[in-house]
Amino acid sequence: MSGRVGGPRRPGAWRVHRLDALGRPRPQPGPAQHRRRLQLPARCPALRPFASGANFEYIITEKKGKNSNVGFIRLNRPKAFNVLCNGLIKELNQALETFEEDPTVGAIVLTGGDKAFAAGADIKEMQSRTFQDCYSSKFLSHWDQLTRVKKPVIAAVSGYAVSVDIKDLLLGWLMGSACAGGTQRLTCAVSKSLAMEMVLTGDRISAQDAKQAGDVSKIFPVETMVEEAIQCAEKIASNSKIIAAMAKKSVKVSSATIEGHSKDLGEQFVQLGPYVHREA
Repeated sequence: MSGRVGGPRRPGAWRVHRLDALGRPRPQPGPAQHRRRLQLPARCPALRPFASGANFEYIITEKKGKNSNVGFIRLNRPKAFNVLCNGLIKELNQALETFEEDPTVGAIVLTGGDKAFAAGADIKEMQSRTFQDCYSSKFLSHWDQLTRVKKPVIAAVSGYAVSVDIKDLLLGWLMGSACAGGTQRLTCAVSKSLAMEMVLTGDRISAQDAKQAGDVSKIFPVETMVEEAIQCAEKIASNSKIIAAMAKKSVKVSSATIEGHSKDLGEQFVQLGPYVHREA
Protein backbone atom coordinates (compact mmCIF):
# COMPACT_ATOMS: atom_id res chain seq x y z
CA MET A 1 0.00 0.00 0.00
CA SER A 2 1.38 3.34 -1.01
CA GLY A 3 -0.16 5.35 1.84
CA ARG A 4 -1.04 8.11 -0.65
CA VAL A 5 -4.57 8.95 -1.82
CA GLY A 6 -5.06 9.20 -5.55
CA GLY A 7 -3.02 6.32 -6.98
CA PRO A 8 0.51 5.00 -6.96
CA ARG A 9 3.44 7.23 -6.32
CA ARG A 10 5.12 8.85 -9.29
CA PRO A 11 8.69 10.11 -9.07
CA GLY A 12 8.75 13.72 -7.98
CA ALA A 13 5.00 13.78 -7.27
CA TRP A 14 5.15 14.02 -3.46
CA ARG A 15 4.01 17.26 -1.89
CA VAL A 16 4.17 18.13 1.77
CA HIS A 17 1.48 20.54 2.97
CA ARG A 18 1.94 22.30 6.30
CA LEU A 19 -1.24 22.80 8.31
CA ASP A 20 -2.33 25.97 10.03
CA ALA A 21 -3.85 26.19 13.53
CA LEU A 22 -7.25 25.01 12.22
CA GLY A 23 -5.80 22.02 10.41
CA ARG A 24 -6.11 23.53 6.94
CA PRO A 25 -3.28 23.24 4.38
CA ARG A 26 -1.20 26.37 4.17
CA PRO A 27 -0.78 27.97 0.73
CA GLN A 28 2.38 27.05 -1.17
CA PRO A 29 5.04 29.76 -1.15
CA GLY A 30 5.70 31.56 -4.43
CA PRO A 31 9.07 32.15 -6.11
CA ALA A 32 9.68 35.38 -4.22
CA GLN A 33 9.06 33.65 -0.89
CA HIS A 34 11.41 30.85 -1.89
CA ARG A 35 14.12 33.41 -2.62
CA ARG A 36 13.62 35.06 0.76
CA ARG A 37 13.63 31.70 2.51
CA LEU A 38 16.80 30.57 0.78
CA GLN A 39 18.29 34.09 1.04
CA LEU A 40 18.98 34.21 -2.67
CA PRO A 41 19.43 37.59 -4.37
CA ALA A 42 16.59 38.76 -6.58
CA ARG A 43 17.20 38.53 -10.30
CA CYS A 44 18.59 41.74 -11.79
CA PRO A 45 19.33 42.72 -15.38
CA ALA A 46 22.77 41.89 -16.70
CA LEU A 47 25.34 44.66 -16.54
CA ARG A 48 25.84 46.37 -19.87
CA PRO A 49 29.50 46.57 -20.89
CA PHE A 50 30.95 50.06 -21.21
CA ALA A 51 32.12 50.14 -24.80
CA SER A 52 29.85 51.63 -27.41
CA GLY A 53 29.11 54.93 -25.68
CA ALA A 54 25.59 54.77 -27.10
CA ASN A 55 24.24 56.84 -24.20
CA PHE A 56 26.67 59.70 -24.78
CA GLU A 57 25.73 62.73 -26.81
CA TYR A 58 29.07 64.50 -27.16
CA ILE A 59 31.68 61.72 -27.06
CA ILE A 60 32.26 58.21 -28.40
CA THR A 61 33.90 55.59 -26.21
CA GLU A 62 35.13 52.05 -26.69
CA LYS A 63 38.01 49.75 -25.88
CA LYS A 64 40.82 49.39 -28.36
CA GLY A 65 43.89 47.21 -28.80
CA LYS A 66 44.42 43.50 -29.36
CA ASN A 67 43.70 42.80 -25.70
CA SER A 68 41.06 45.54 -25.31
CA ASN A 69 43.28 47.18 -22.72
CA VAL A 70 43.17 50.71 -24.13
CA GLY A 71 40.34 53.08 -23.26
CA PHE A 72 39.41 55.18 -26.29
CA ILE A 73 37.52 58.50 -26.12
CA ARG A 74 36.63 60.63 -29.15
CA LEU A 75 35.19 64.13 -28.74
CA ASN A 76 32.15 64.20 -31.01
CA ARG A 77 30.83 67.67 -31.72
CA PRO A 78 32.04 67.96 -35.33
CA LYS A 79 29.63 70.72 -36.37
CA ALA A 80 30.87 72.88 -33.48
CA PHE A 81 34.56 71.91 -33.92
CA ASN A 82 34.37 70.08 -30.59
CA VAL A 83 34.03 73.21 -28.47
CA LEU A 84 33.97 72.25 -24.81
CA CYS A 85 30.46 72.68 -23.47
CA ASN A 86 29.41 71.64 -19.97
CA GLY A 87 27.66 68.50 -21.25
CA LEU A 88 30.78 67.35 -23.07
CA ILE A 89 32.97 67.84 -20.01
CA LYS A 90 30.55 65.87 -17.83
CA GLU A 91 30.50 62.99 -20.30
CA LEU A 92 34.28 63.10 -20.62
CA ASN A 93 34.65 62.93 -16.84
CA GLN A 94 32.27 59.98 -16.68
CA ALA A 95 34.21 58.11 -19.34
CA LEU A 96 37.54 58.88 -17.68
CA GLU A 97 36.24 57.66 -14.32
CA THR A 98 34.96 54.44 -15.87
CA PHE A 99 38.24 53.67 -17.61
CA GLU A 100 40.15 54.64 -14.48
CA GLU A 101 38.23 52.06 -12.45
CA ASP A 102 38.42 49.35 -15.13
CA PRO A 103 41.23 46.94 -14.12
CA THR A 104 41.63 45.74 -17.72
CA VAL A 105 42.47 49.22 -19.04
CA GLY A 106 46.09 50.29 -18.74
CA ALA A 107 46.10 53.51 -20.77
CA ILE A 108 43.67 55.95 -22.39
CA VAL A 109 43.67 57.63 -25.80
CA LEU A 110 41.80 60.91 -26.20
CA THR A 111 41.17 62.32 -29.67
CA GLY A 112 38.83 64.57 -31.63
CA GLY A 113 38.12 64.91 -35.33
CA ASP A 114 40.36 65.38 -38.34
CA LYS A 115 39.61 69.12 -38.57
CA ALA A 116 39.51 69.95 -34.87
CA PHE A 117 40.65 68.31 -31.66
CA ALA A 118 38.89 70.96 -29.58
CA ALA A 119 38.23 74.59 -30.48
CA GLY A 120 38.28 75.92 -26.92
CA ALA A 121 35.36 76.54 -24.59
CA ASP A 122 31.76 77.13 -25.62
CA ILE A 123 31.63 80.93 -25.35
CA LYS A 124 27.87 81.04 -25.96
CA GLU A 125 27.38 78.90 -22.87
CA MET A 126 29.56 81.20 -20.76
CA GLN A 127 28.61 84.72 -21.77
CA SER A 128 25.31 84.90 -19.88
CA ARG A 129 26.69 83.73 -16.52
CA THR A 130 26.70 86.12 -13.58
CA PHE A 131 28.86 86.31 -10.48
CA GLN A 132 26.20 84.53 -8.46
CA ASP A 133 26.02 81.68 -10.97
CA CYS A 134 29.76 81.21 -11.11
CA TYR A 135 30.29 81.40 -7.37
CA SER A 136 27.41 79.19 -6.24
CA SER A 137 27.90 76.51 -8.91
CA LYS A 138 31.72 76.44 -8.70
CA PHE A 139 31.90 77.15 -12.39
CA LEU A 140 34.44 74.99 -14.27
CA SER A 141 35.57 73.28 -11.06
CA HIS A 142 34.96 69.91 -12.73
CA TRP A 143 37.15 70.69 -15.74
CA ASP A 144 40.34 69.45 -14.11
CA GLN A 145 39.43 65.78 -13.73
CA LEU A 146 41.61 64.90 -16.71
CA THR A 147 44.63 66.16 -14.79
CA ARG A 148 43.78 63.86 -11.87
CA VAL A 149 43.55 60.61 -13.85
CA LYS A 150 46.26 58.25 -12.61
CA LYS A 151 46.46 56.13 -15.75
CA PRO A 152 48.53 57.45 -18.69
CA VAL A 153 46.49 59.51 -21.18
CA ILE A 154 47.64 60.06 -24.76
CA ALA A 155 46.15 62.94 -26.75
CA ALA A 156 45.96 62.26 -30.49
CA VAL A 157 45.54 65.79 -31.82
CA SER A 158 44.59 66.72 -35.36
CA GLY A 159 43.42 70.11 -36.60
CA TYR A 160 42.52 72.96 -34.28
CA ALA A 161 43.56 72.60 -30.66
CA VAL A 162 42.73 76.04 -29.29
CA SER A 163 43.48 77.08 -25.74
CA VAL A 164 40.43 78.46 -23.99
CA ASP A 165 42.43 81.47 -22.81
CA ILE A 166 43.89 82.36 -26.22
CA LYS A 167 40.51 81.90 -27.89
CA ASP A 168 38.98 84.41 -25.49
CA LEU A 169 41.82 86.85 -26.17
CA LEU A 170 41.01 86.74 -29.89
CA LEU A 171 37.34 87.34 -29.12
CA GLY A 172 38.19 90.41 -27.05
CA TRP A 173 37.37 89.14 -23.57
CA LEU A 174 39.20 91.15 -20.93
CA MET A 175 39.47 88.22 -18.55
CA GLY A 176 39.71 85.25 -20.84
CA SER A 177 39.13 81.86 -19.28
CA ALA A 178 42.14 81.83 -17.03
CA CYS A 179 40.09 79.55 -14.80
CA ALA A 180 40.79 76.77 -17.31
CA GLY A 181 44.51 77.15 -16.64
CA GLY A 182 45.68 77.33 -20.25
CA THR A 183 47.80 80.45 -19.79
CA GLN A 184 49.54 78.99 -16.74
CA ARG A 185 49.95 75.40 -17.92
CA LEU A 186 51.35 76.48 -21.27
CA THR A 187 54.61 77.52 -19.60
CA CYS A 188 54.99 73.91 -18.40
CA ALA A 189 54.81 72.66 -21.99
CA VAL A 190 56.81 75.30 -23.87
CA SER A 191 59.26 78.03 -23.00
CA LYS A 192 58.10 81.13 -21.13
CA SER A 193 58.90 83.39 -24.08
CA LEU A 194 56.90 81.28 -26.56
CA ALA A 195 54.02 81.01 -24.09
CA MET A 196 54.01 84.79 -23.67
CA GLU A 197 53.98 85.32 -27.44
CA MET A 198 51.11 82.86 -27.97
CA VAL A 199 49.02 84.26 -25.13
CA LEU A 200 49.49 87.94 -26.03
CA THR A 201 49.20 87.64 -29.82
CA GLY A 202 46.82 84.71 -30.15
CA ASP A 203 49.04 83.30 -32.89
CA ARG A 204 48.68 79.61 -33.69
CA ILE A 205 51.65 77.29 -34.10
CA SER A 206 52.06 74.29 -36.38
CA ALA A 207 52.56 70.69 -35.29
CA GLN A 208 56.23 70.97 -36.26
CA ASP A 209 56.68 74.09 -34.13
CA ALA A 210 54.87 72.40 -31.24
CA LYS A 211 57.20 69.39 -31.44
CA GLN A 212 60.25 71.62 -31.58
CA ALA A 213 58.99 73.47 -28.50
CA GLY A 214 58.42 70.19 -26.66
CA ASP A 215 54.64 70.47 -26.56
CA VAL A 216 54.10 67.21 -28.49
CA SER A 217 56.22 64.05 -28.63
CA LYS A 218 55.60 62.69 -32.15
CA ILE A 219 54.01 63.71 -35.46
CA PHE A 220 52.14 61.28 -37.72
CA PRO A 221 49.98 61.62 -40.84
CA VAL A 222 46.31 62.16 -40.05
CA GLU A 223 45.43 58.78 -41.55
CA THR A 224 47.61 56.82 -39.11
CA MET A 225 47.70 59.15 -36.08
CA VAL A 226 45.01 57.42 -34.01
CA GLU A 227 46.34 53.93 -34.69
CA GLU A 228 49.85 55.01 -33.73
CA ALA A 229 48.51 56.47 -30.50
CA ILE A 230 46.65 53.23 -29.74
CA GLN A 231 49.80 51.19 -30.37
CA CYS A 232 51.73 53.41 -27.97
CA ALA A 233 48.95 53.04 -25.40
CA GLU A 234 49.02 49.25 -25.84
CA LYS A 235 52.74 49.24 -25.11
CA ILE A 236 52.15 51.25 -21.95
CA ALA A 237 49.20 49.06 -20.92
CA SER A 238 51.36 45.94 -21.20
CA ASN A 239 53.50 47.17 -18.32
CA SER A 240 52.61 47.18 -14.63
CA LYS A 241 49.65 49.49 -14.11
CA ILE A 242 50.81 50.50 -10.64
CA ILE A 243 54.33 51.31 -11.81
CA ALA A 244 52.96 53.27 -14.78
CA ALA A 245 50.76 55.34 -12.44
CA MET A 246 53.68 55.99 -10.10
CA ALA A 247 55.95 56.95 -12.99
CA LYS A 248 53.34 59.37 -14.37
CA LYS A 249 52.94 60.97 -10.96
CA SER A 250 56.70 61.34 -10.59
CA VAL A 251 56.99 63.16 -13.92
CA LYS A 252 54.11 65.47 -13.03
CA VAL A 253 55.60 66.46 -9.67
CA SER A 254 57.74 69.13 -11.33
CA SER A 255 54.68 70.98 -12.63
CA ALA A 256 52.36 70.28 -9.70
CA THR A 257 53.10 73.59 -7.98
CA ILE A 258 52.41 75.61 -11.11
CA GLU A 259 49.18 73.74 -11.80
CA GLY A 260 48.07 74.30 -8.22
CA HIS A 261 48.64 78.05 -8.54
CA SER A 262 46.86 77.90 -11.89
CA LYS A 263 43.72 76.50 -10.29
CA ASP A 264 43.77 79.05 -7.47
CA LEU A 265 44.20 81.91 -9.91
CA GLY A 266 41.43 80.56 -12.09
CA GLU A 267 39.00 80.47 -9.18
CA GLN A 268 39.80 84.12 -8.42
CA PHE A 269 39.05 85.11 -12.00
CA VAL A 270 35.78 83.17 -11.98
CA GLN A 271 34.62 85.07 -8.91
CA LEU A 272 35.00 88.36 -10.77
CA GLY A 273 31.90 87.35 -12.74
CA PRO A 274 29.92 90.48 -13.68
CA TYR A 275 32.94 92.76 -13.25
CA VAL A 276 34.62 91.21 -16.28
CA HIS A 277 33.35 92.56 -19.53
CA ARG A 278 33.98 92.30 -23.23
CA GLU A 279 35.82 95.13 -24.91
CA ALA A 280 33.89 97.08 -27.53
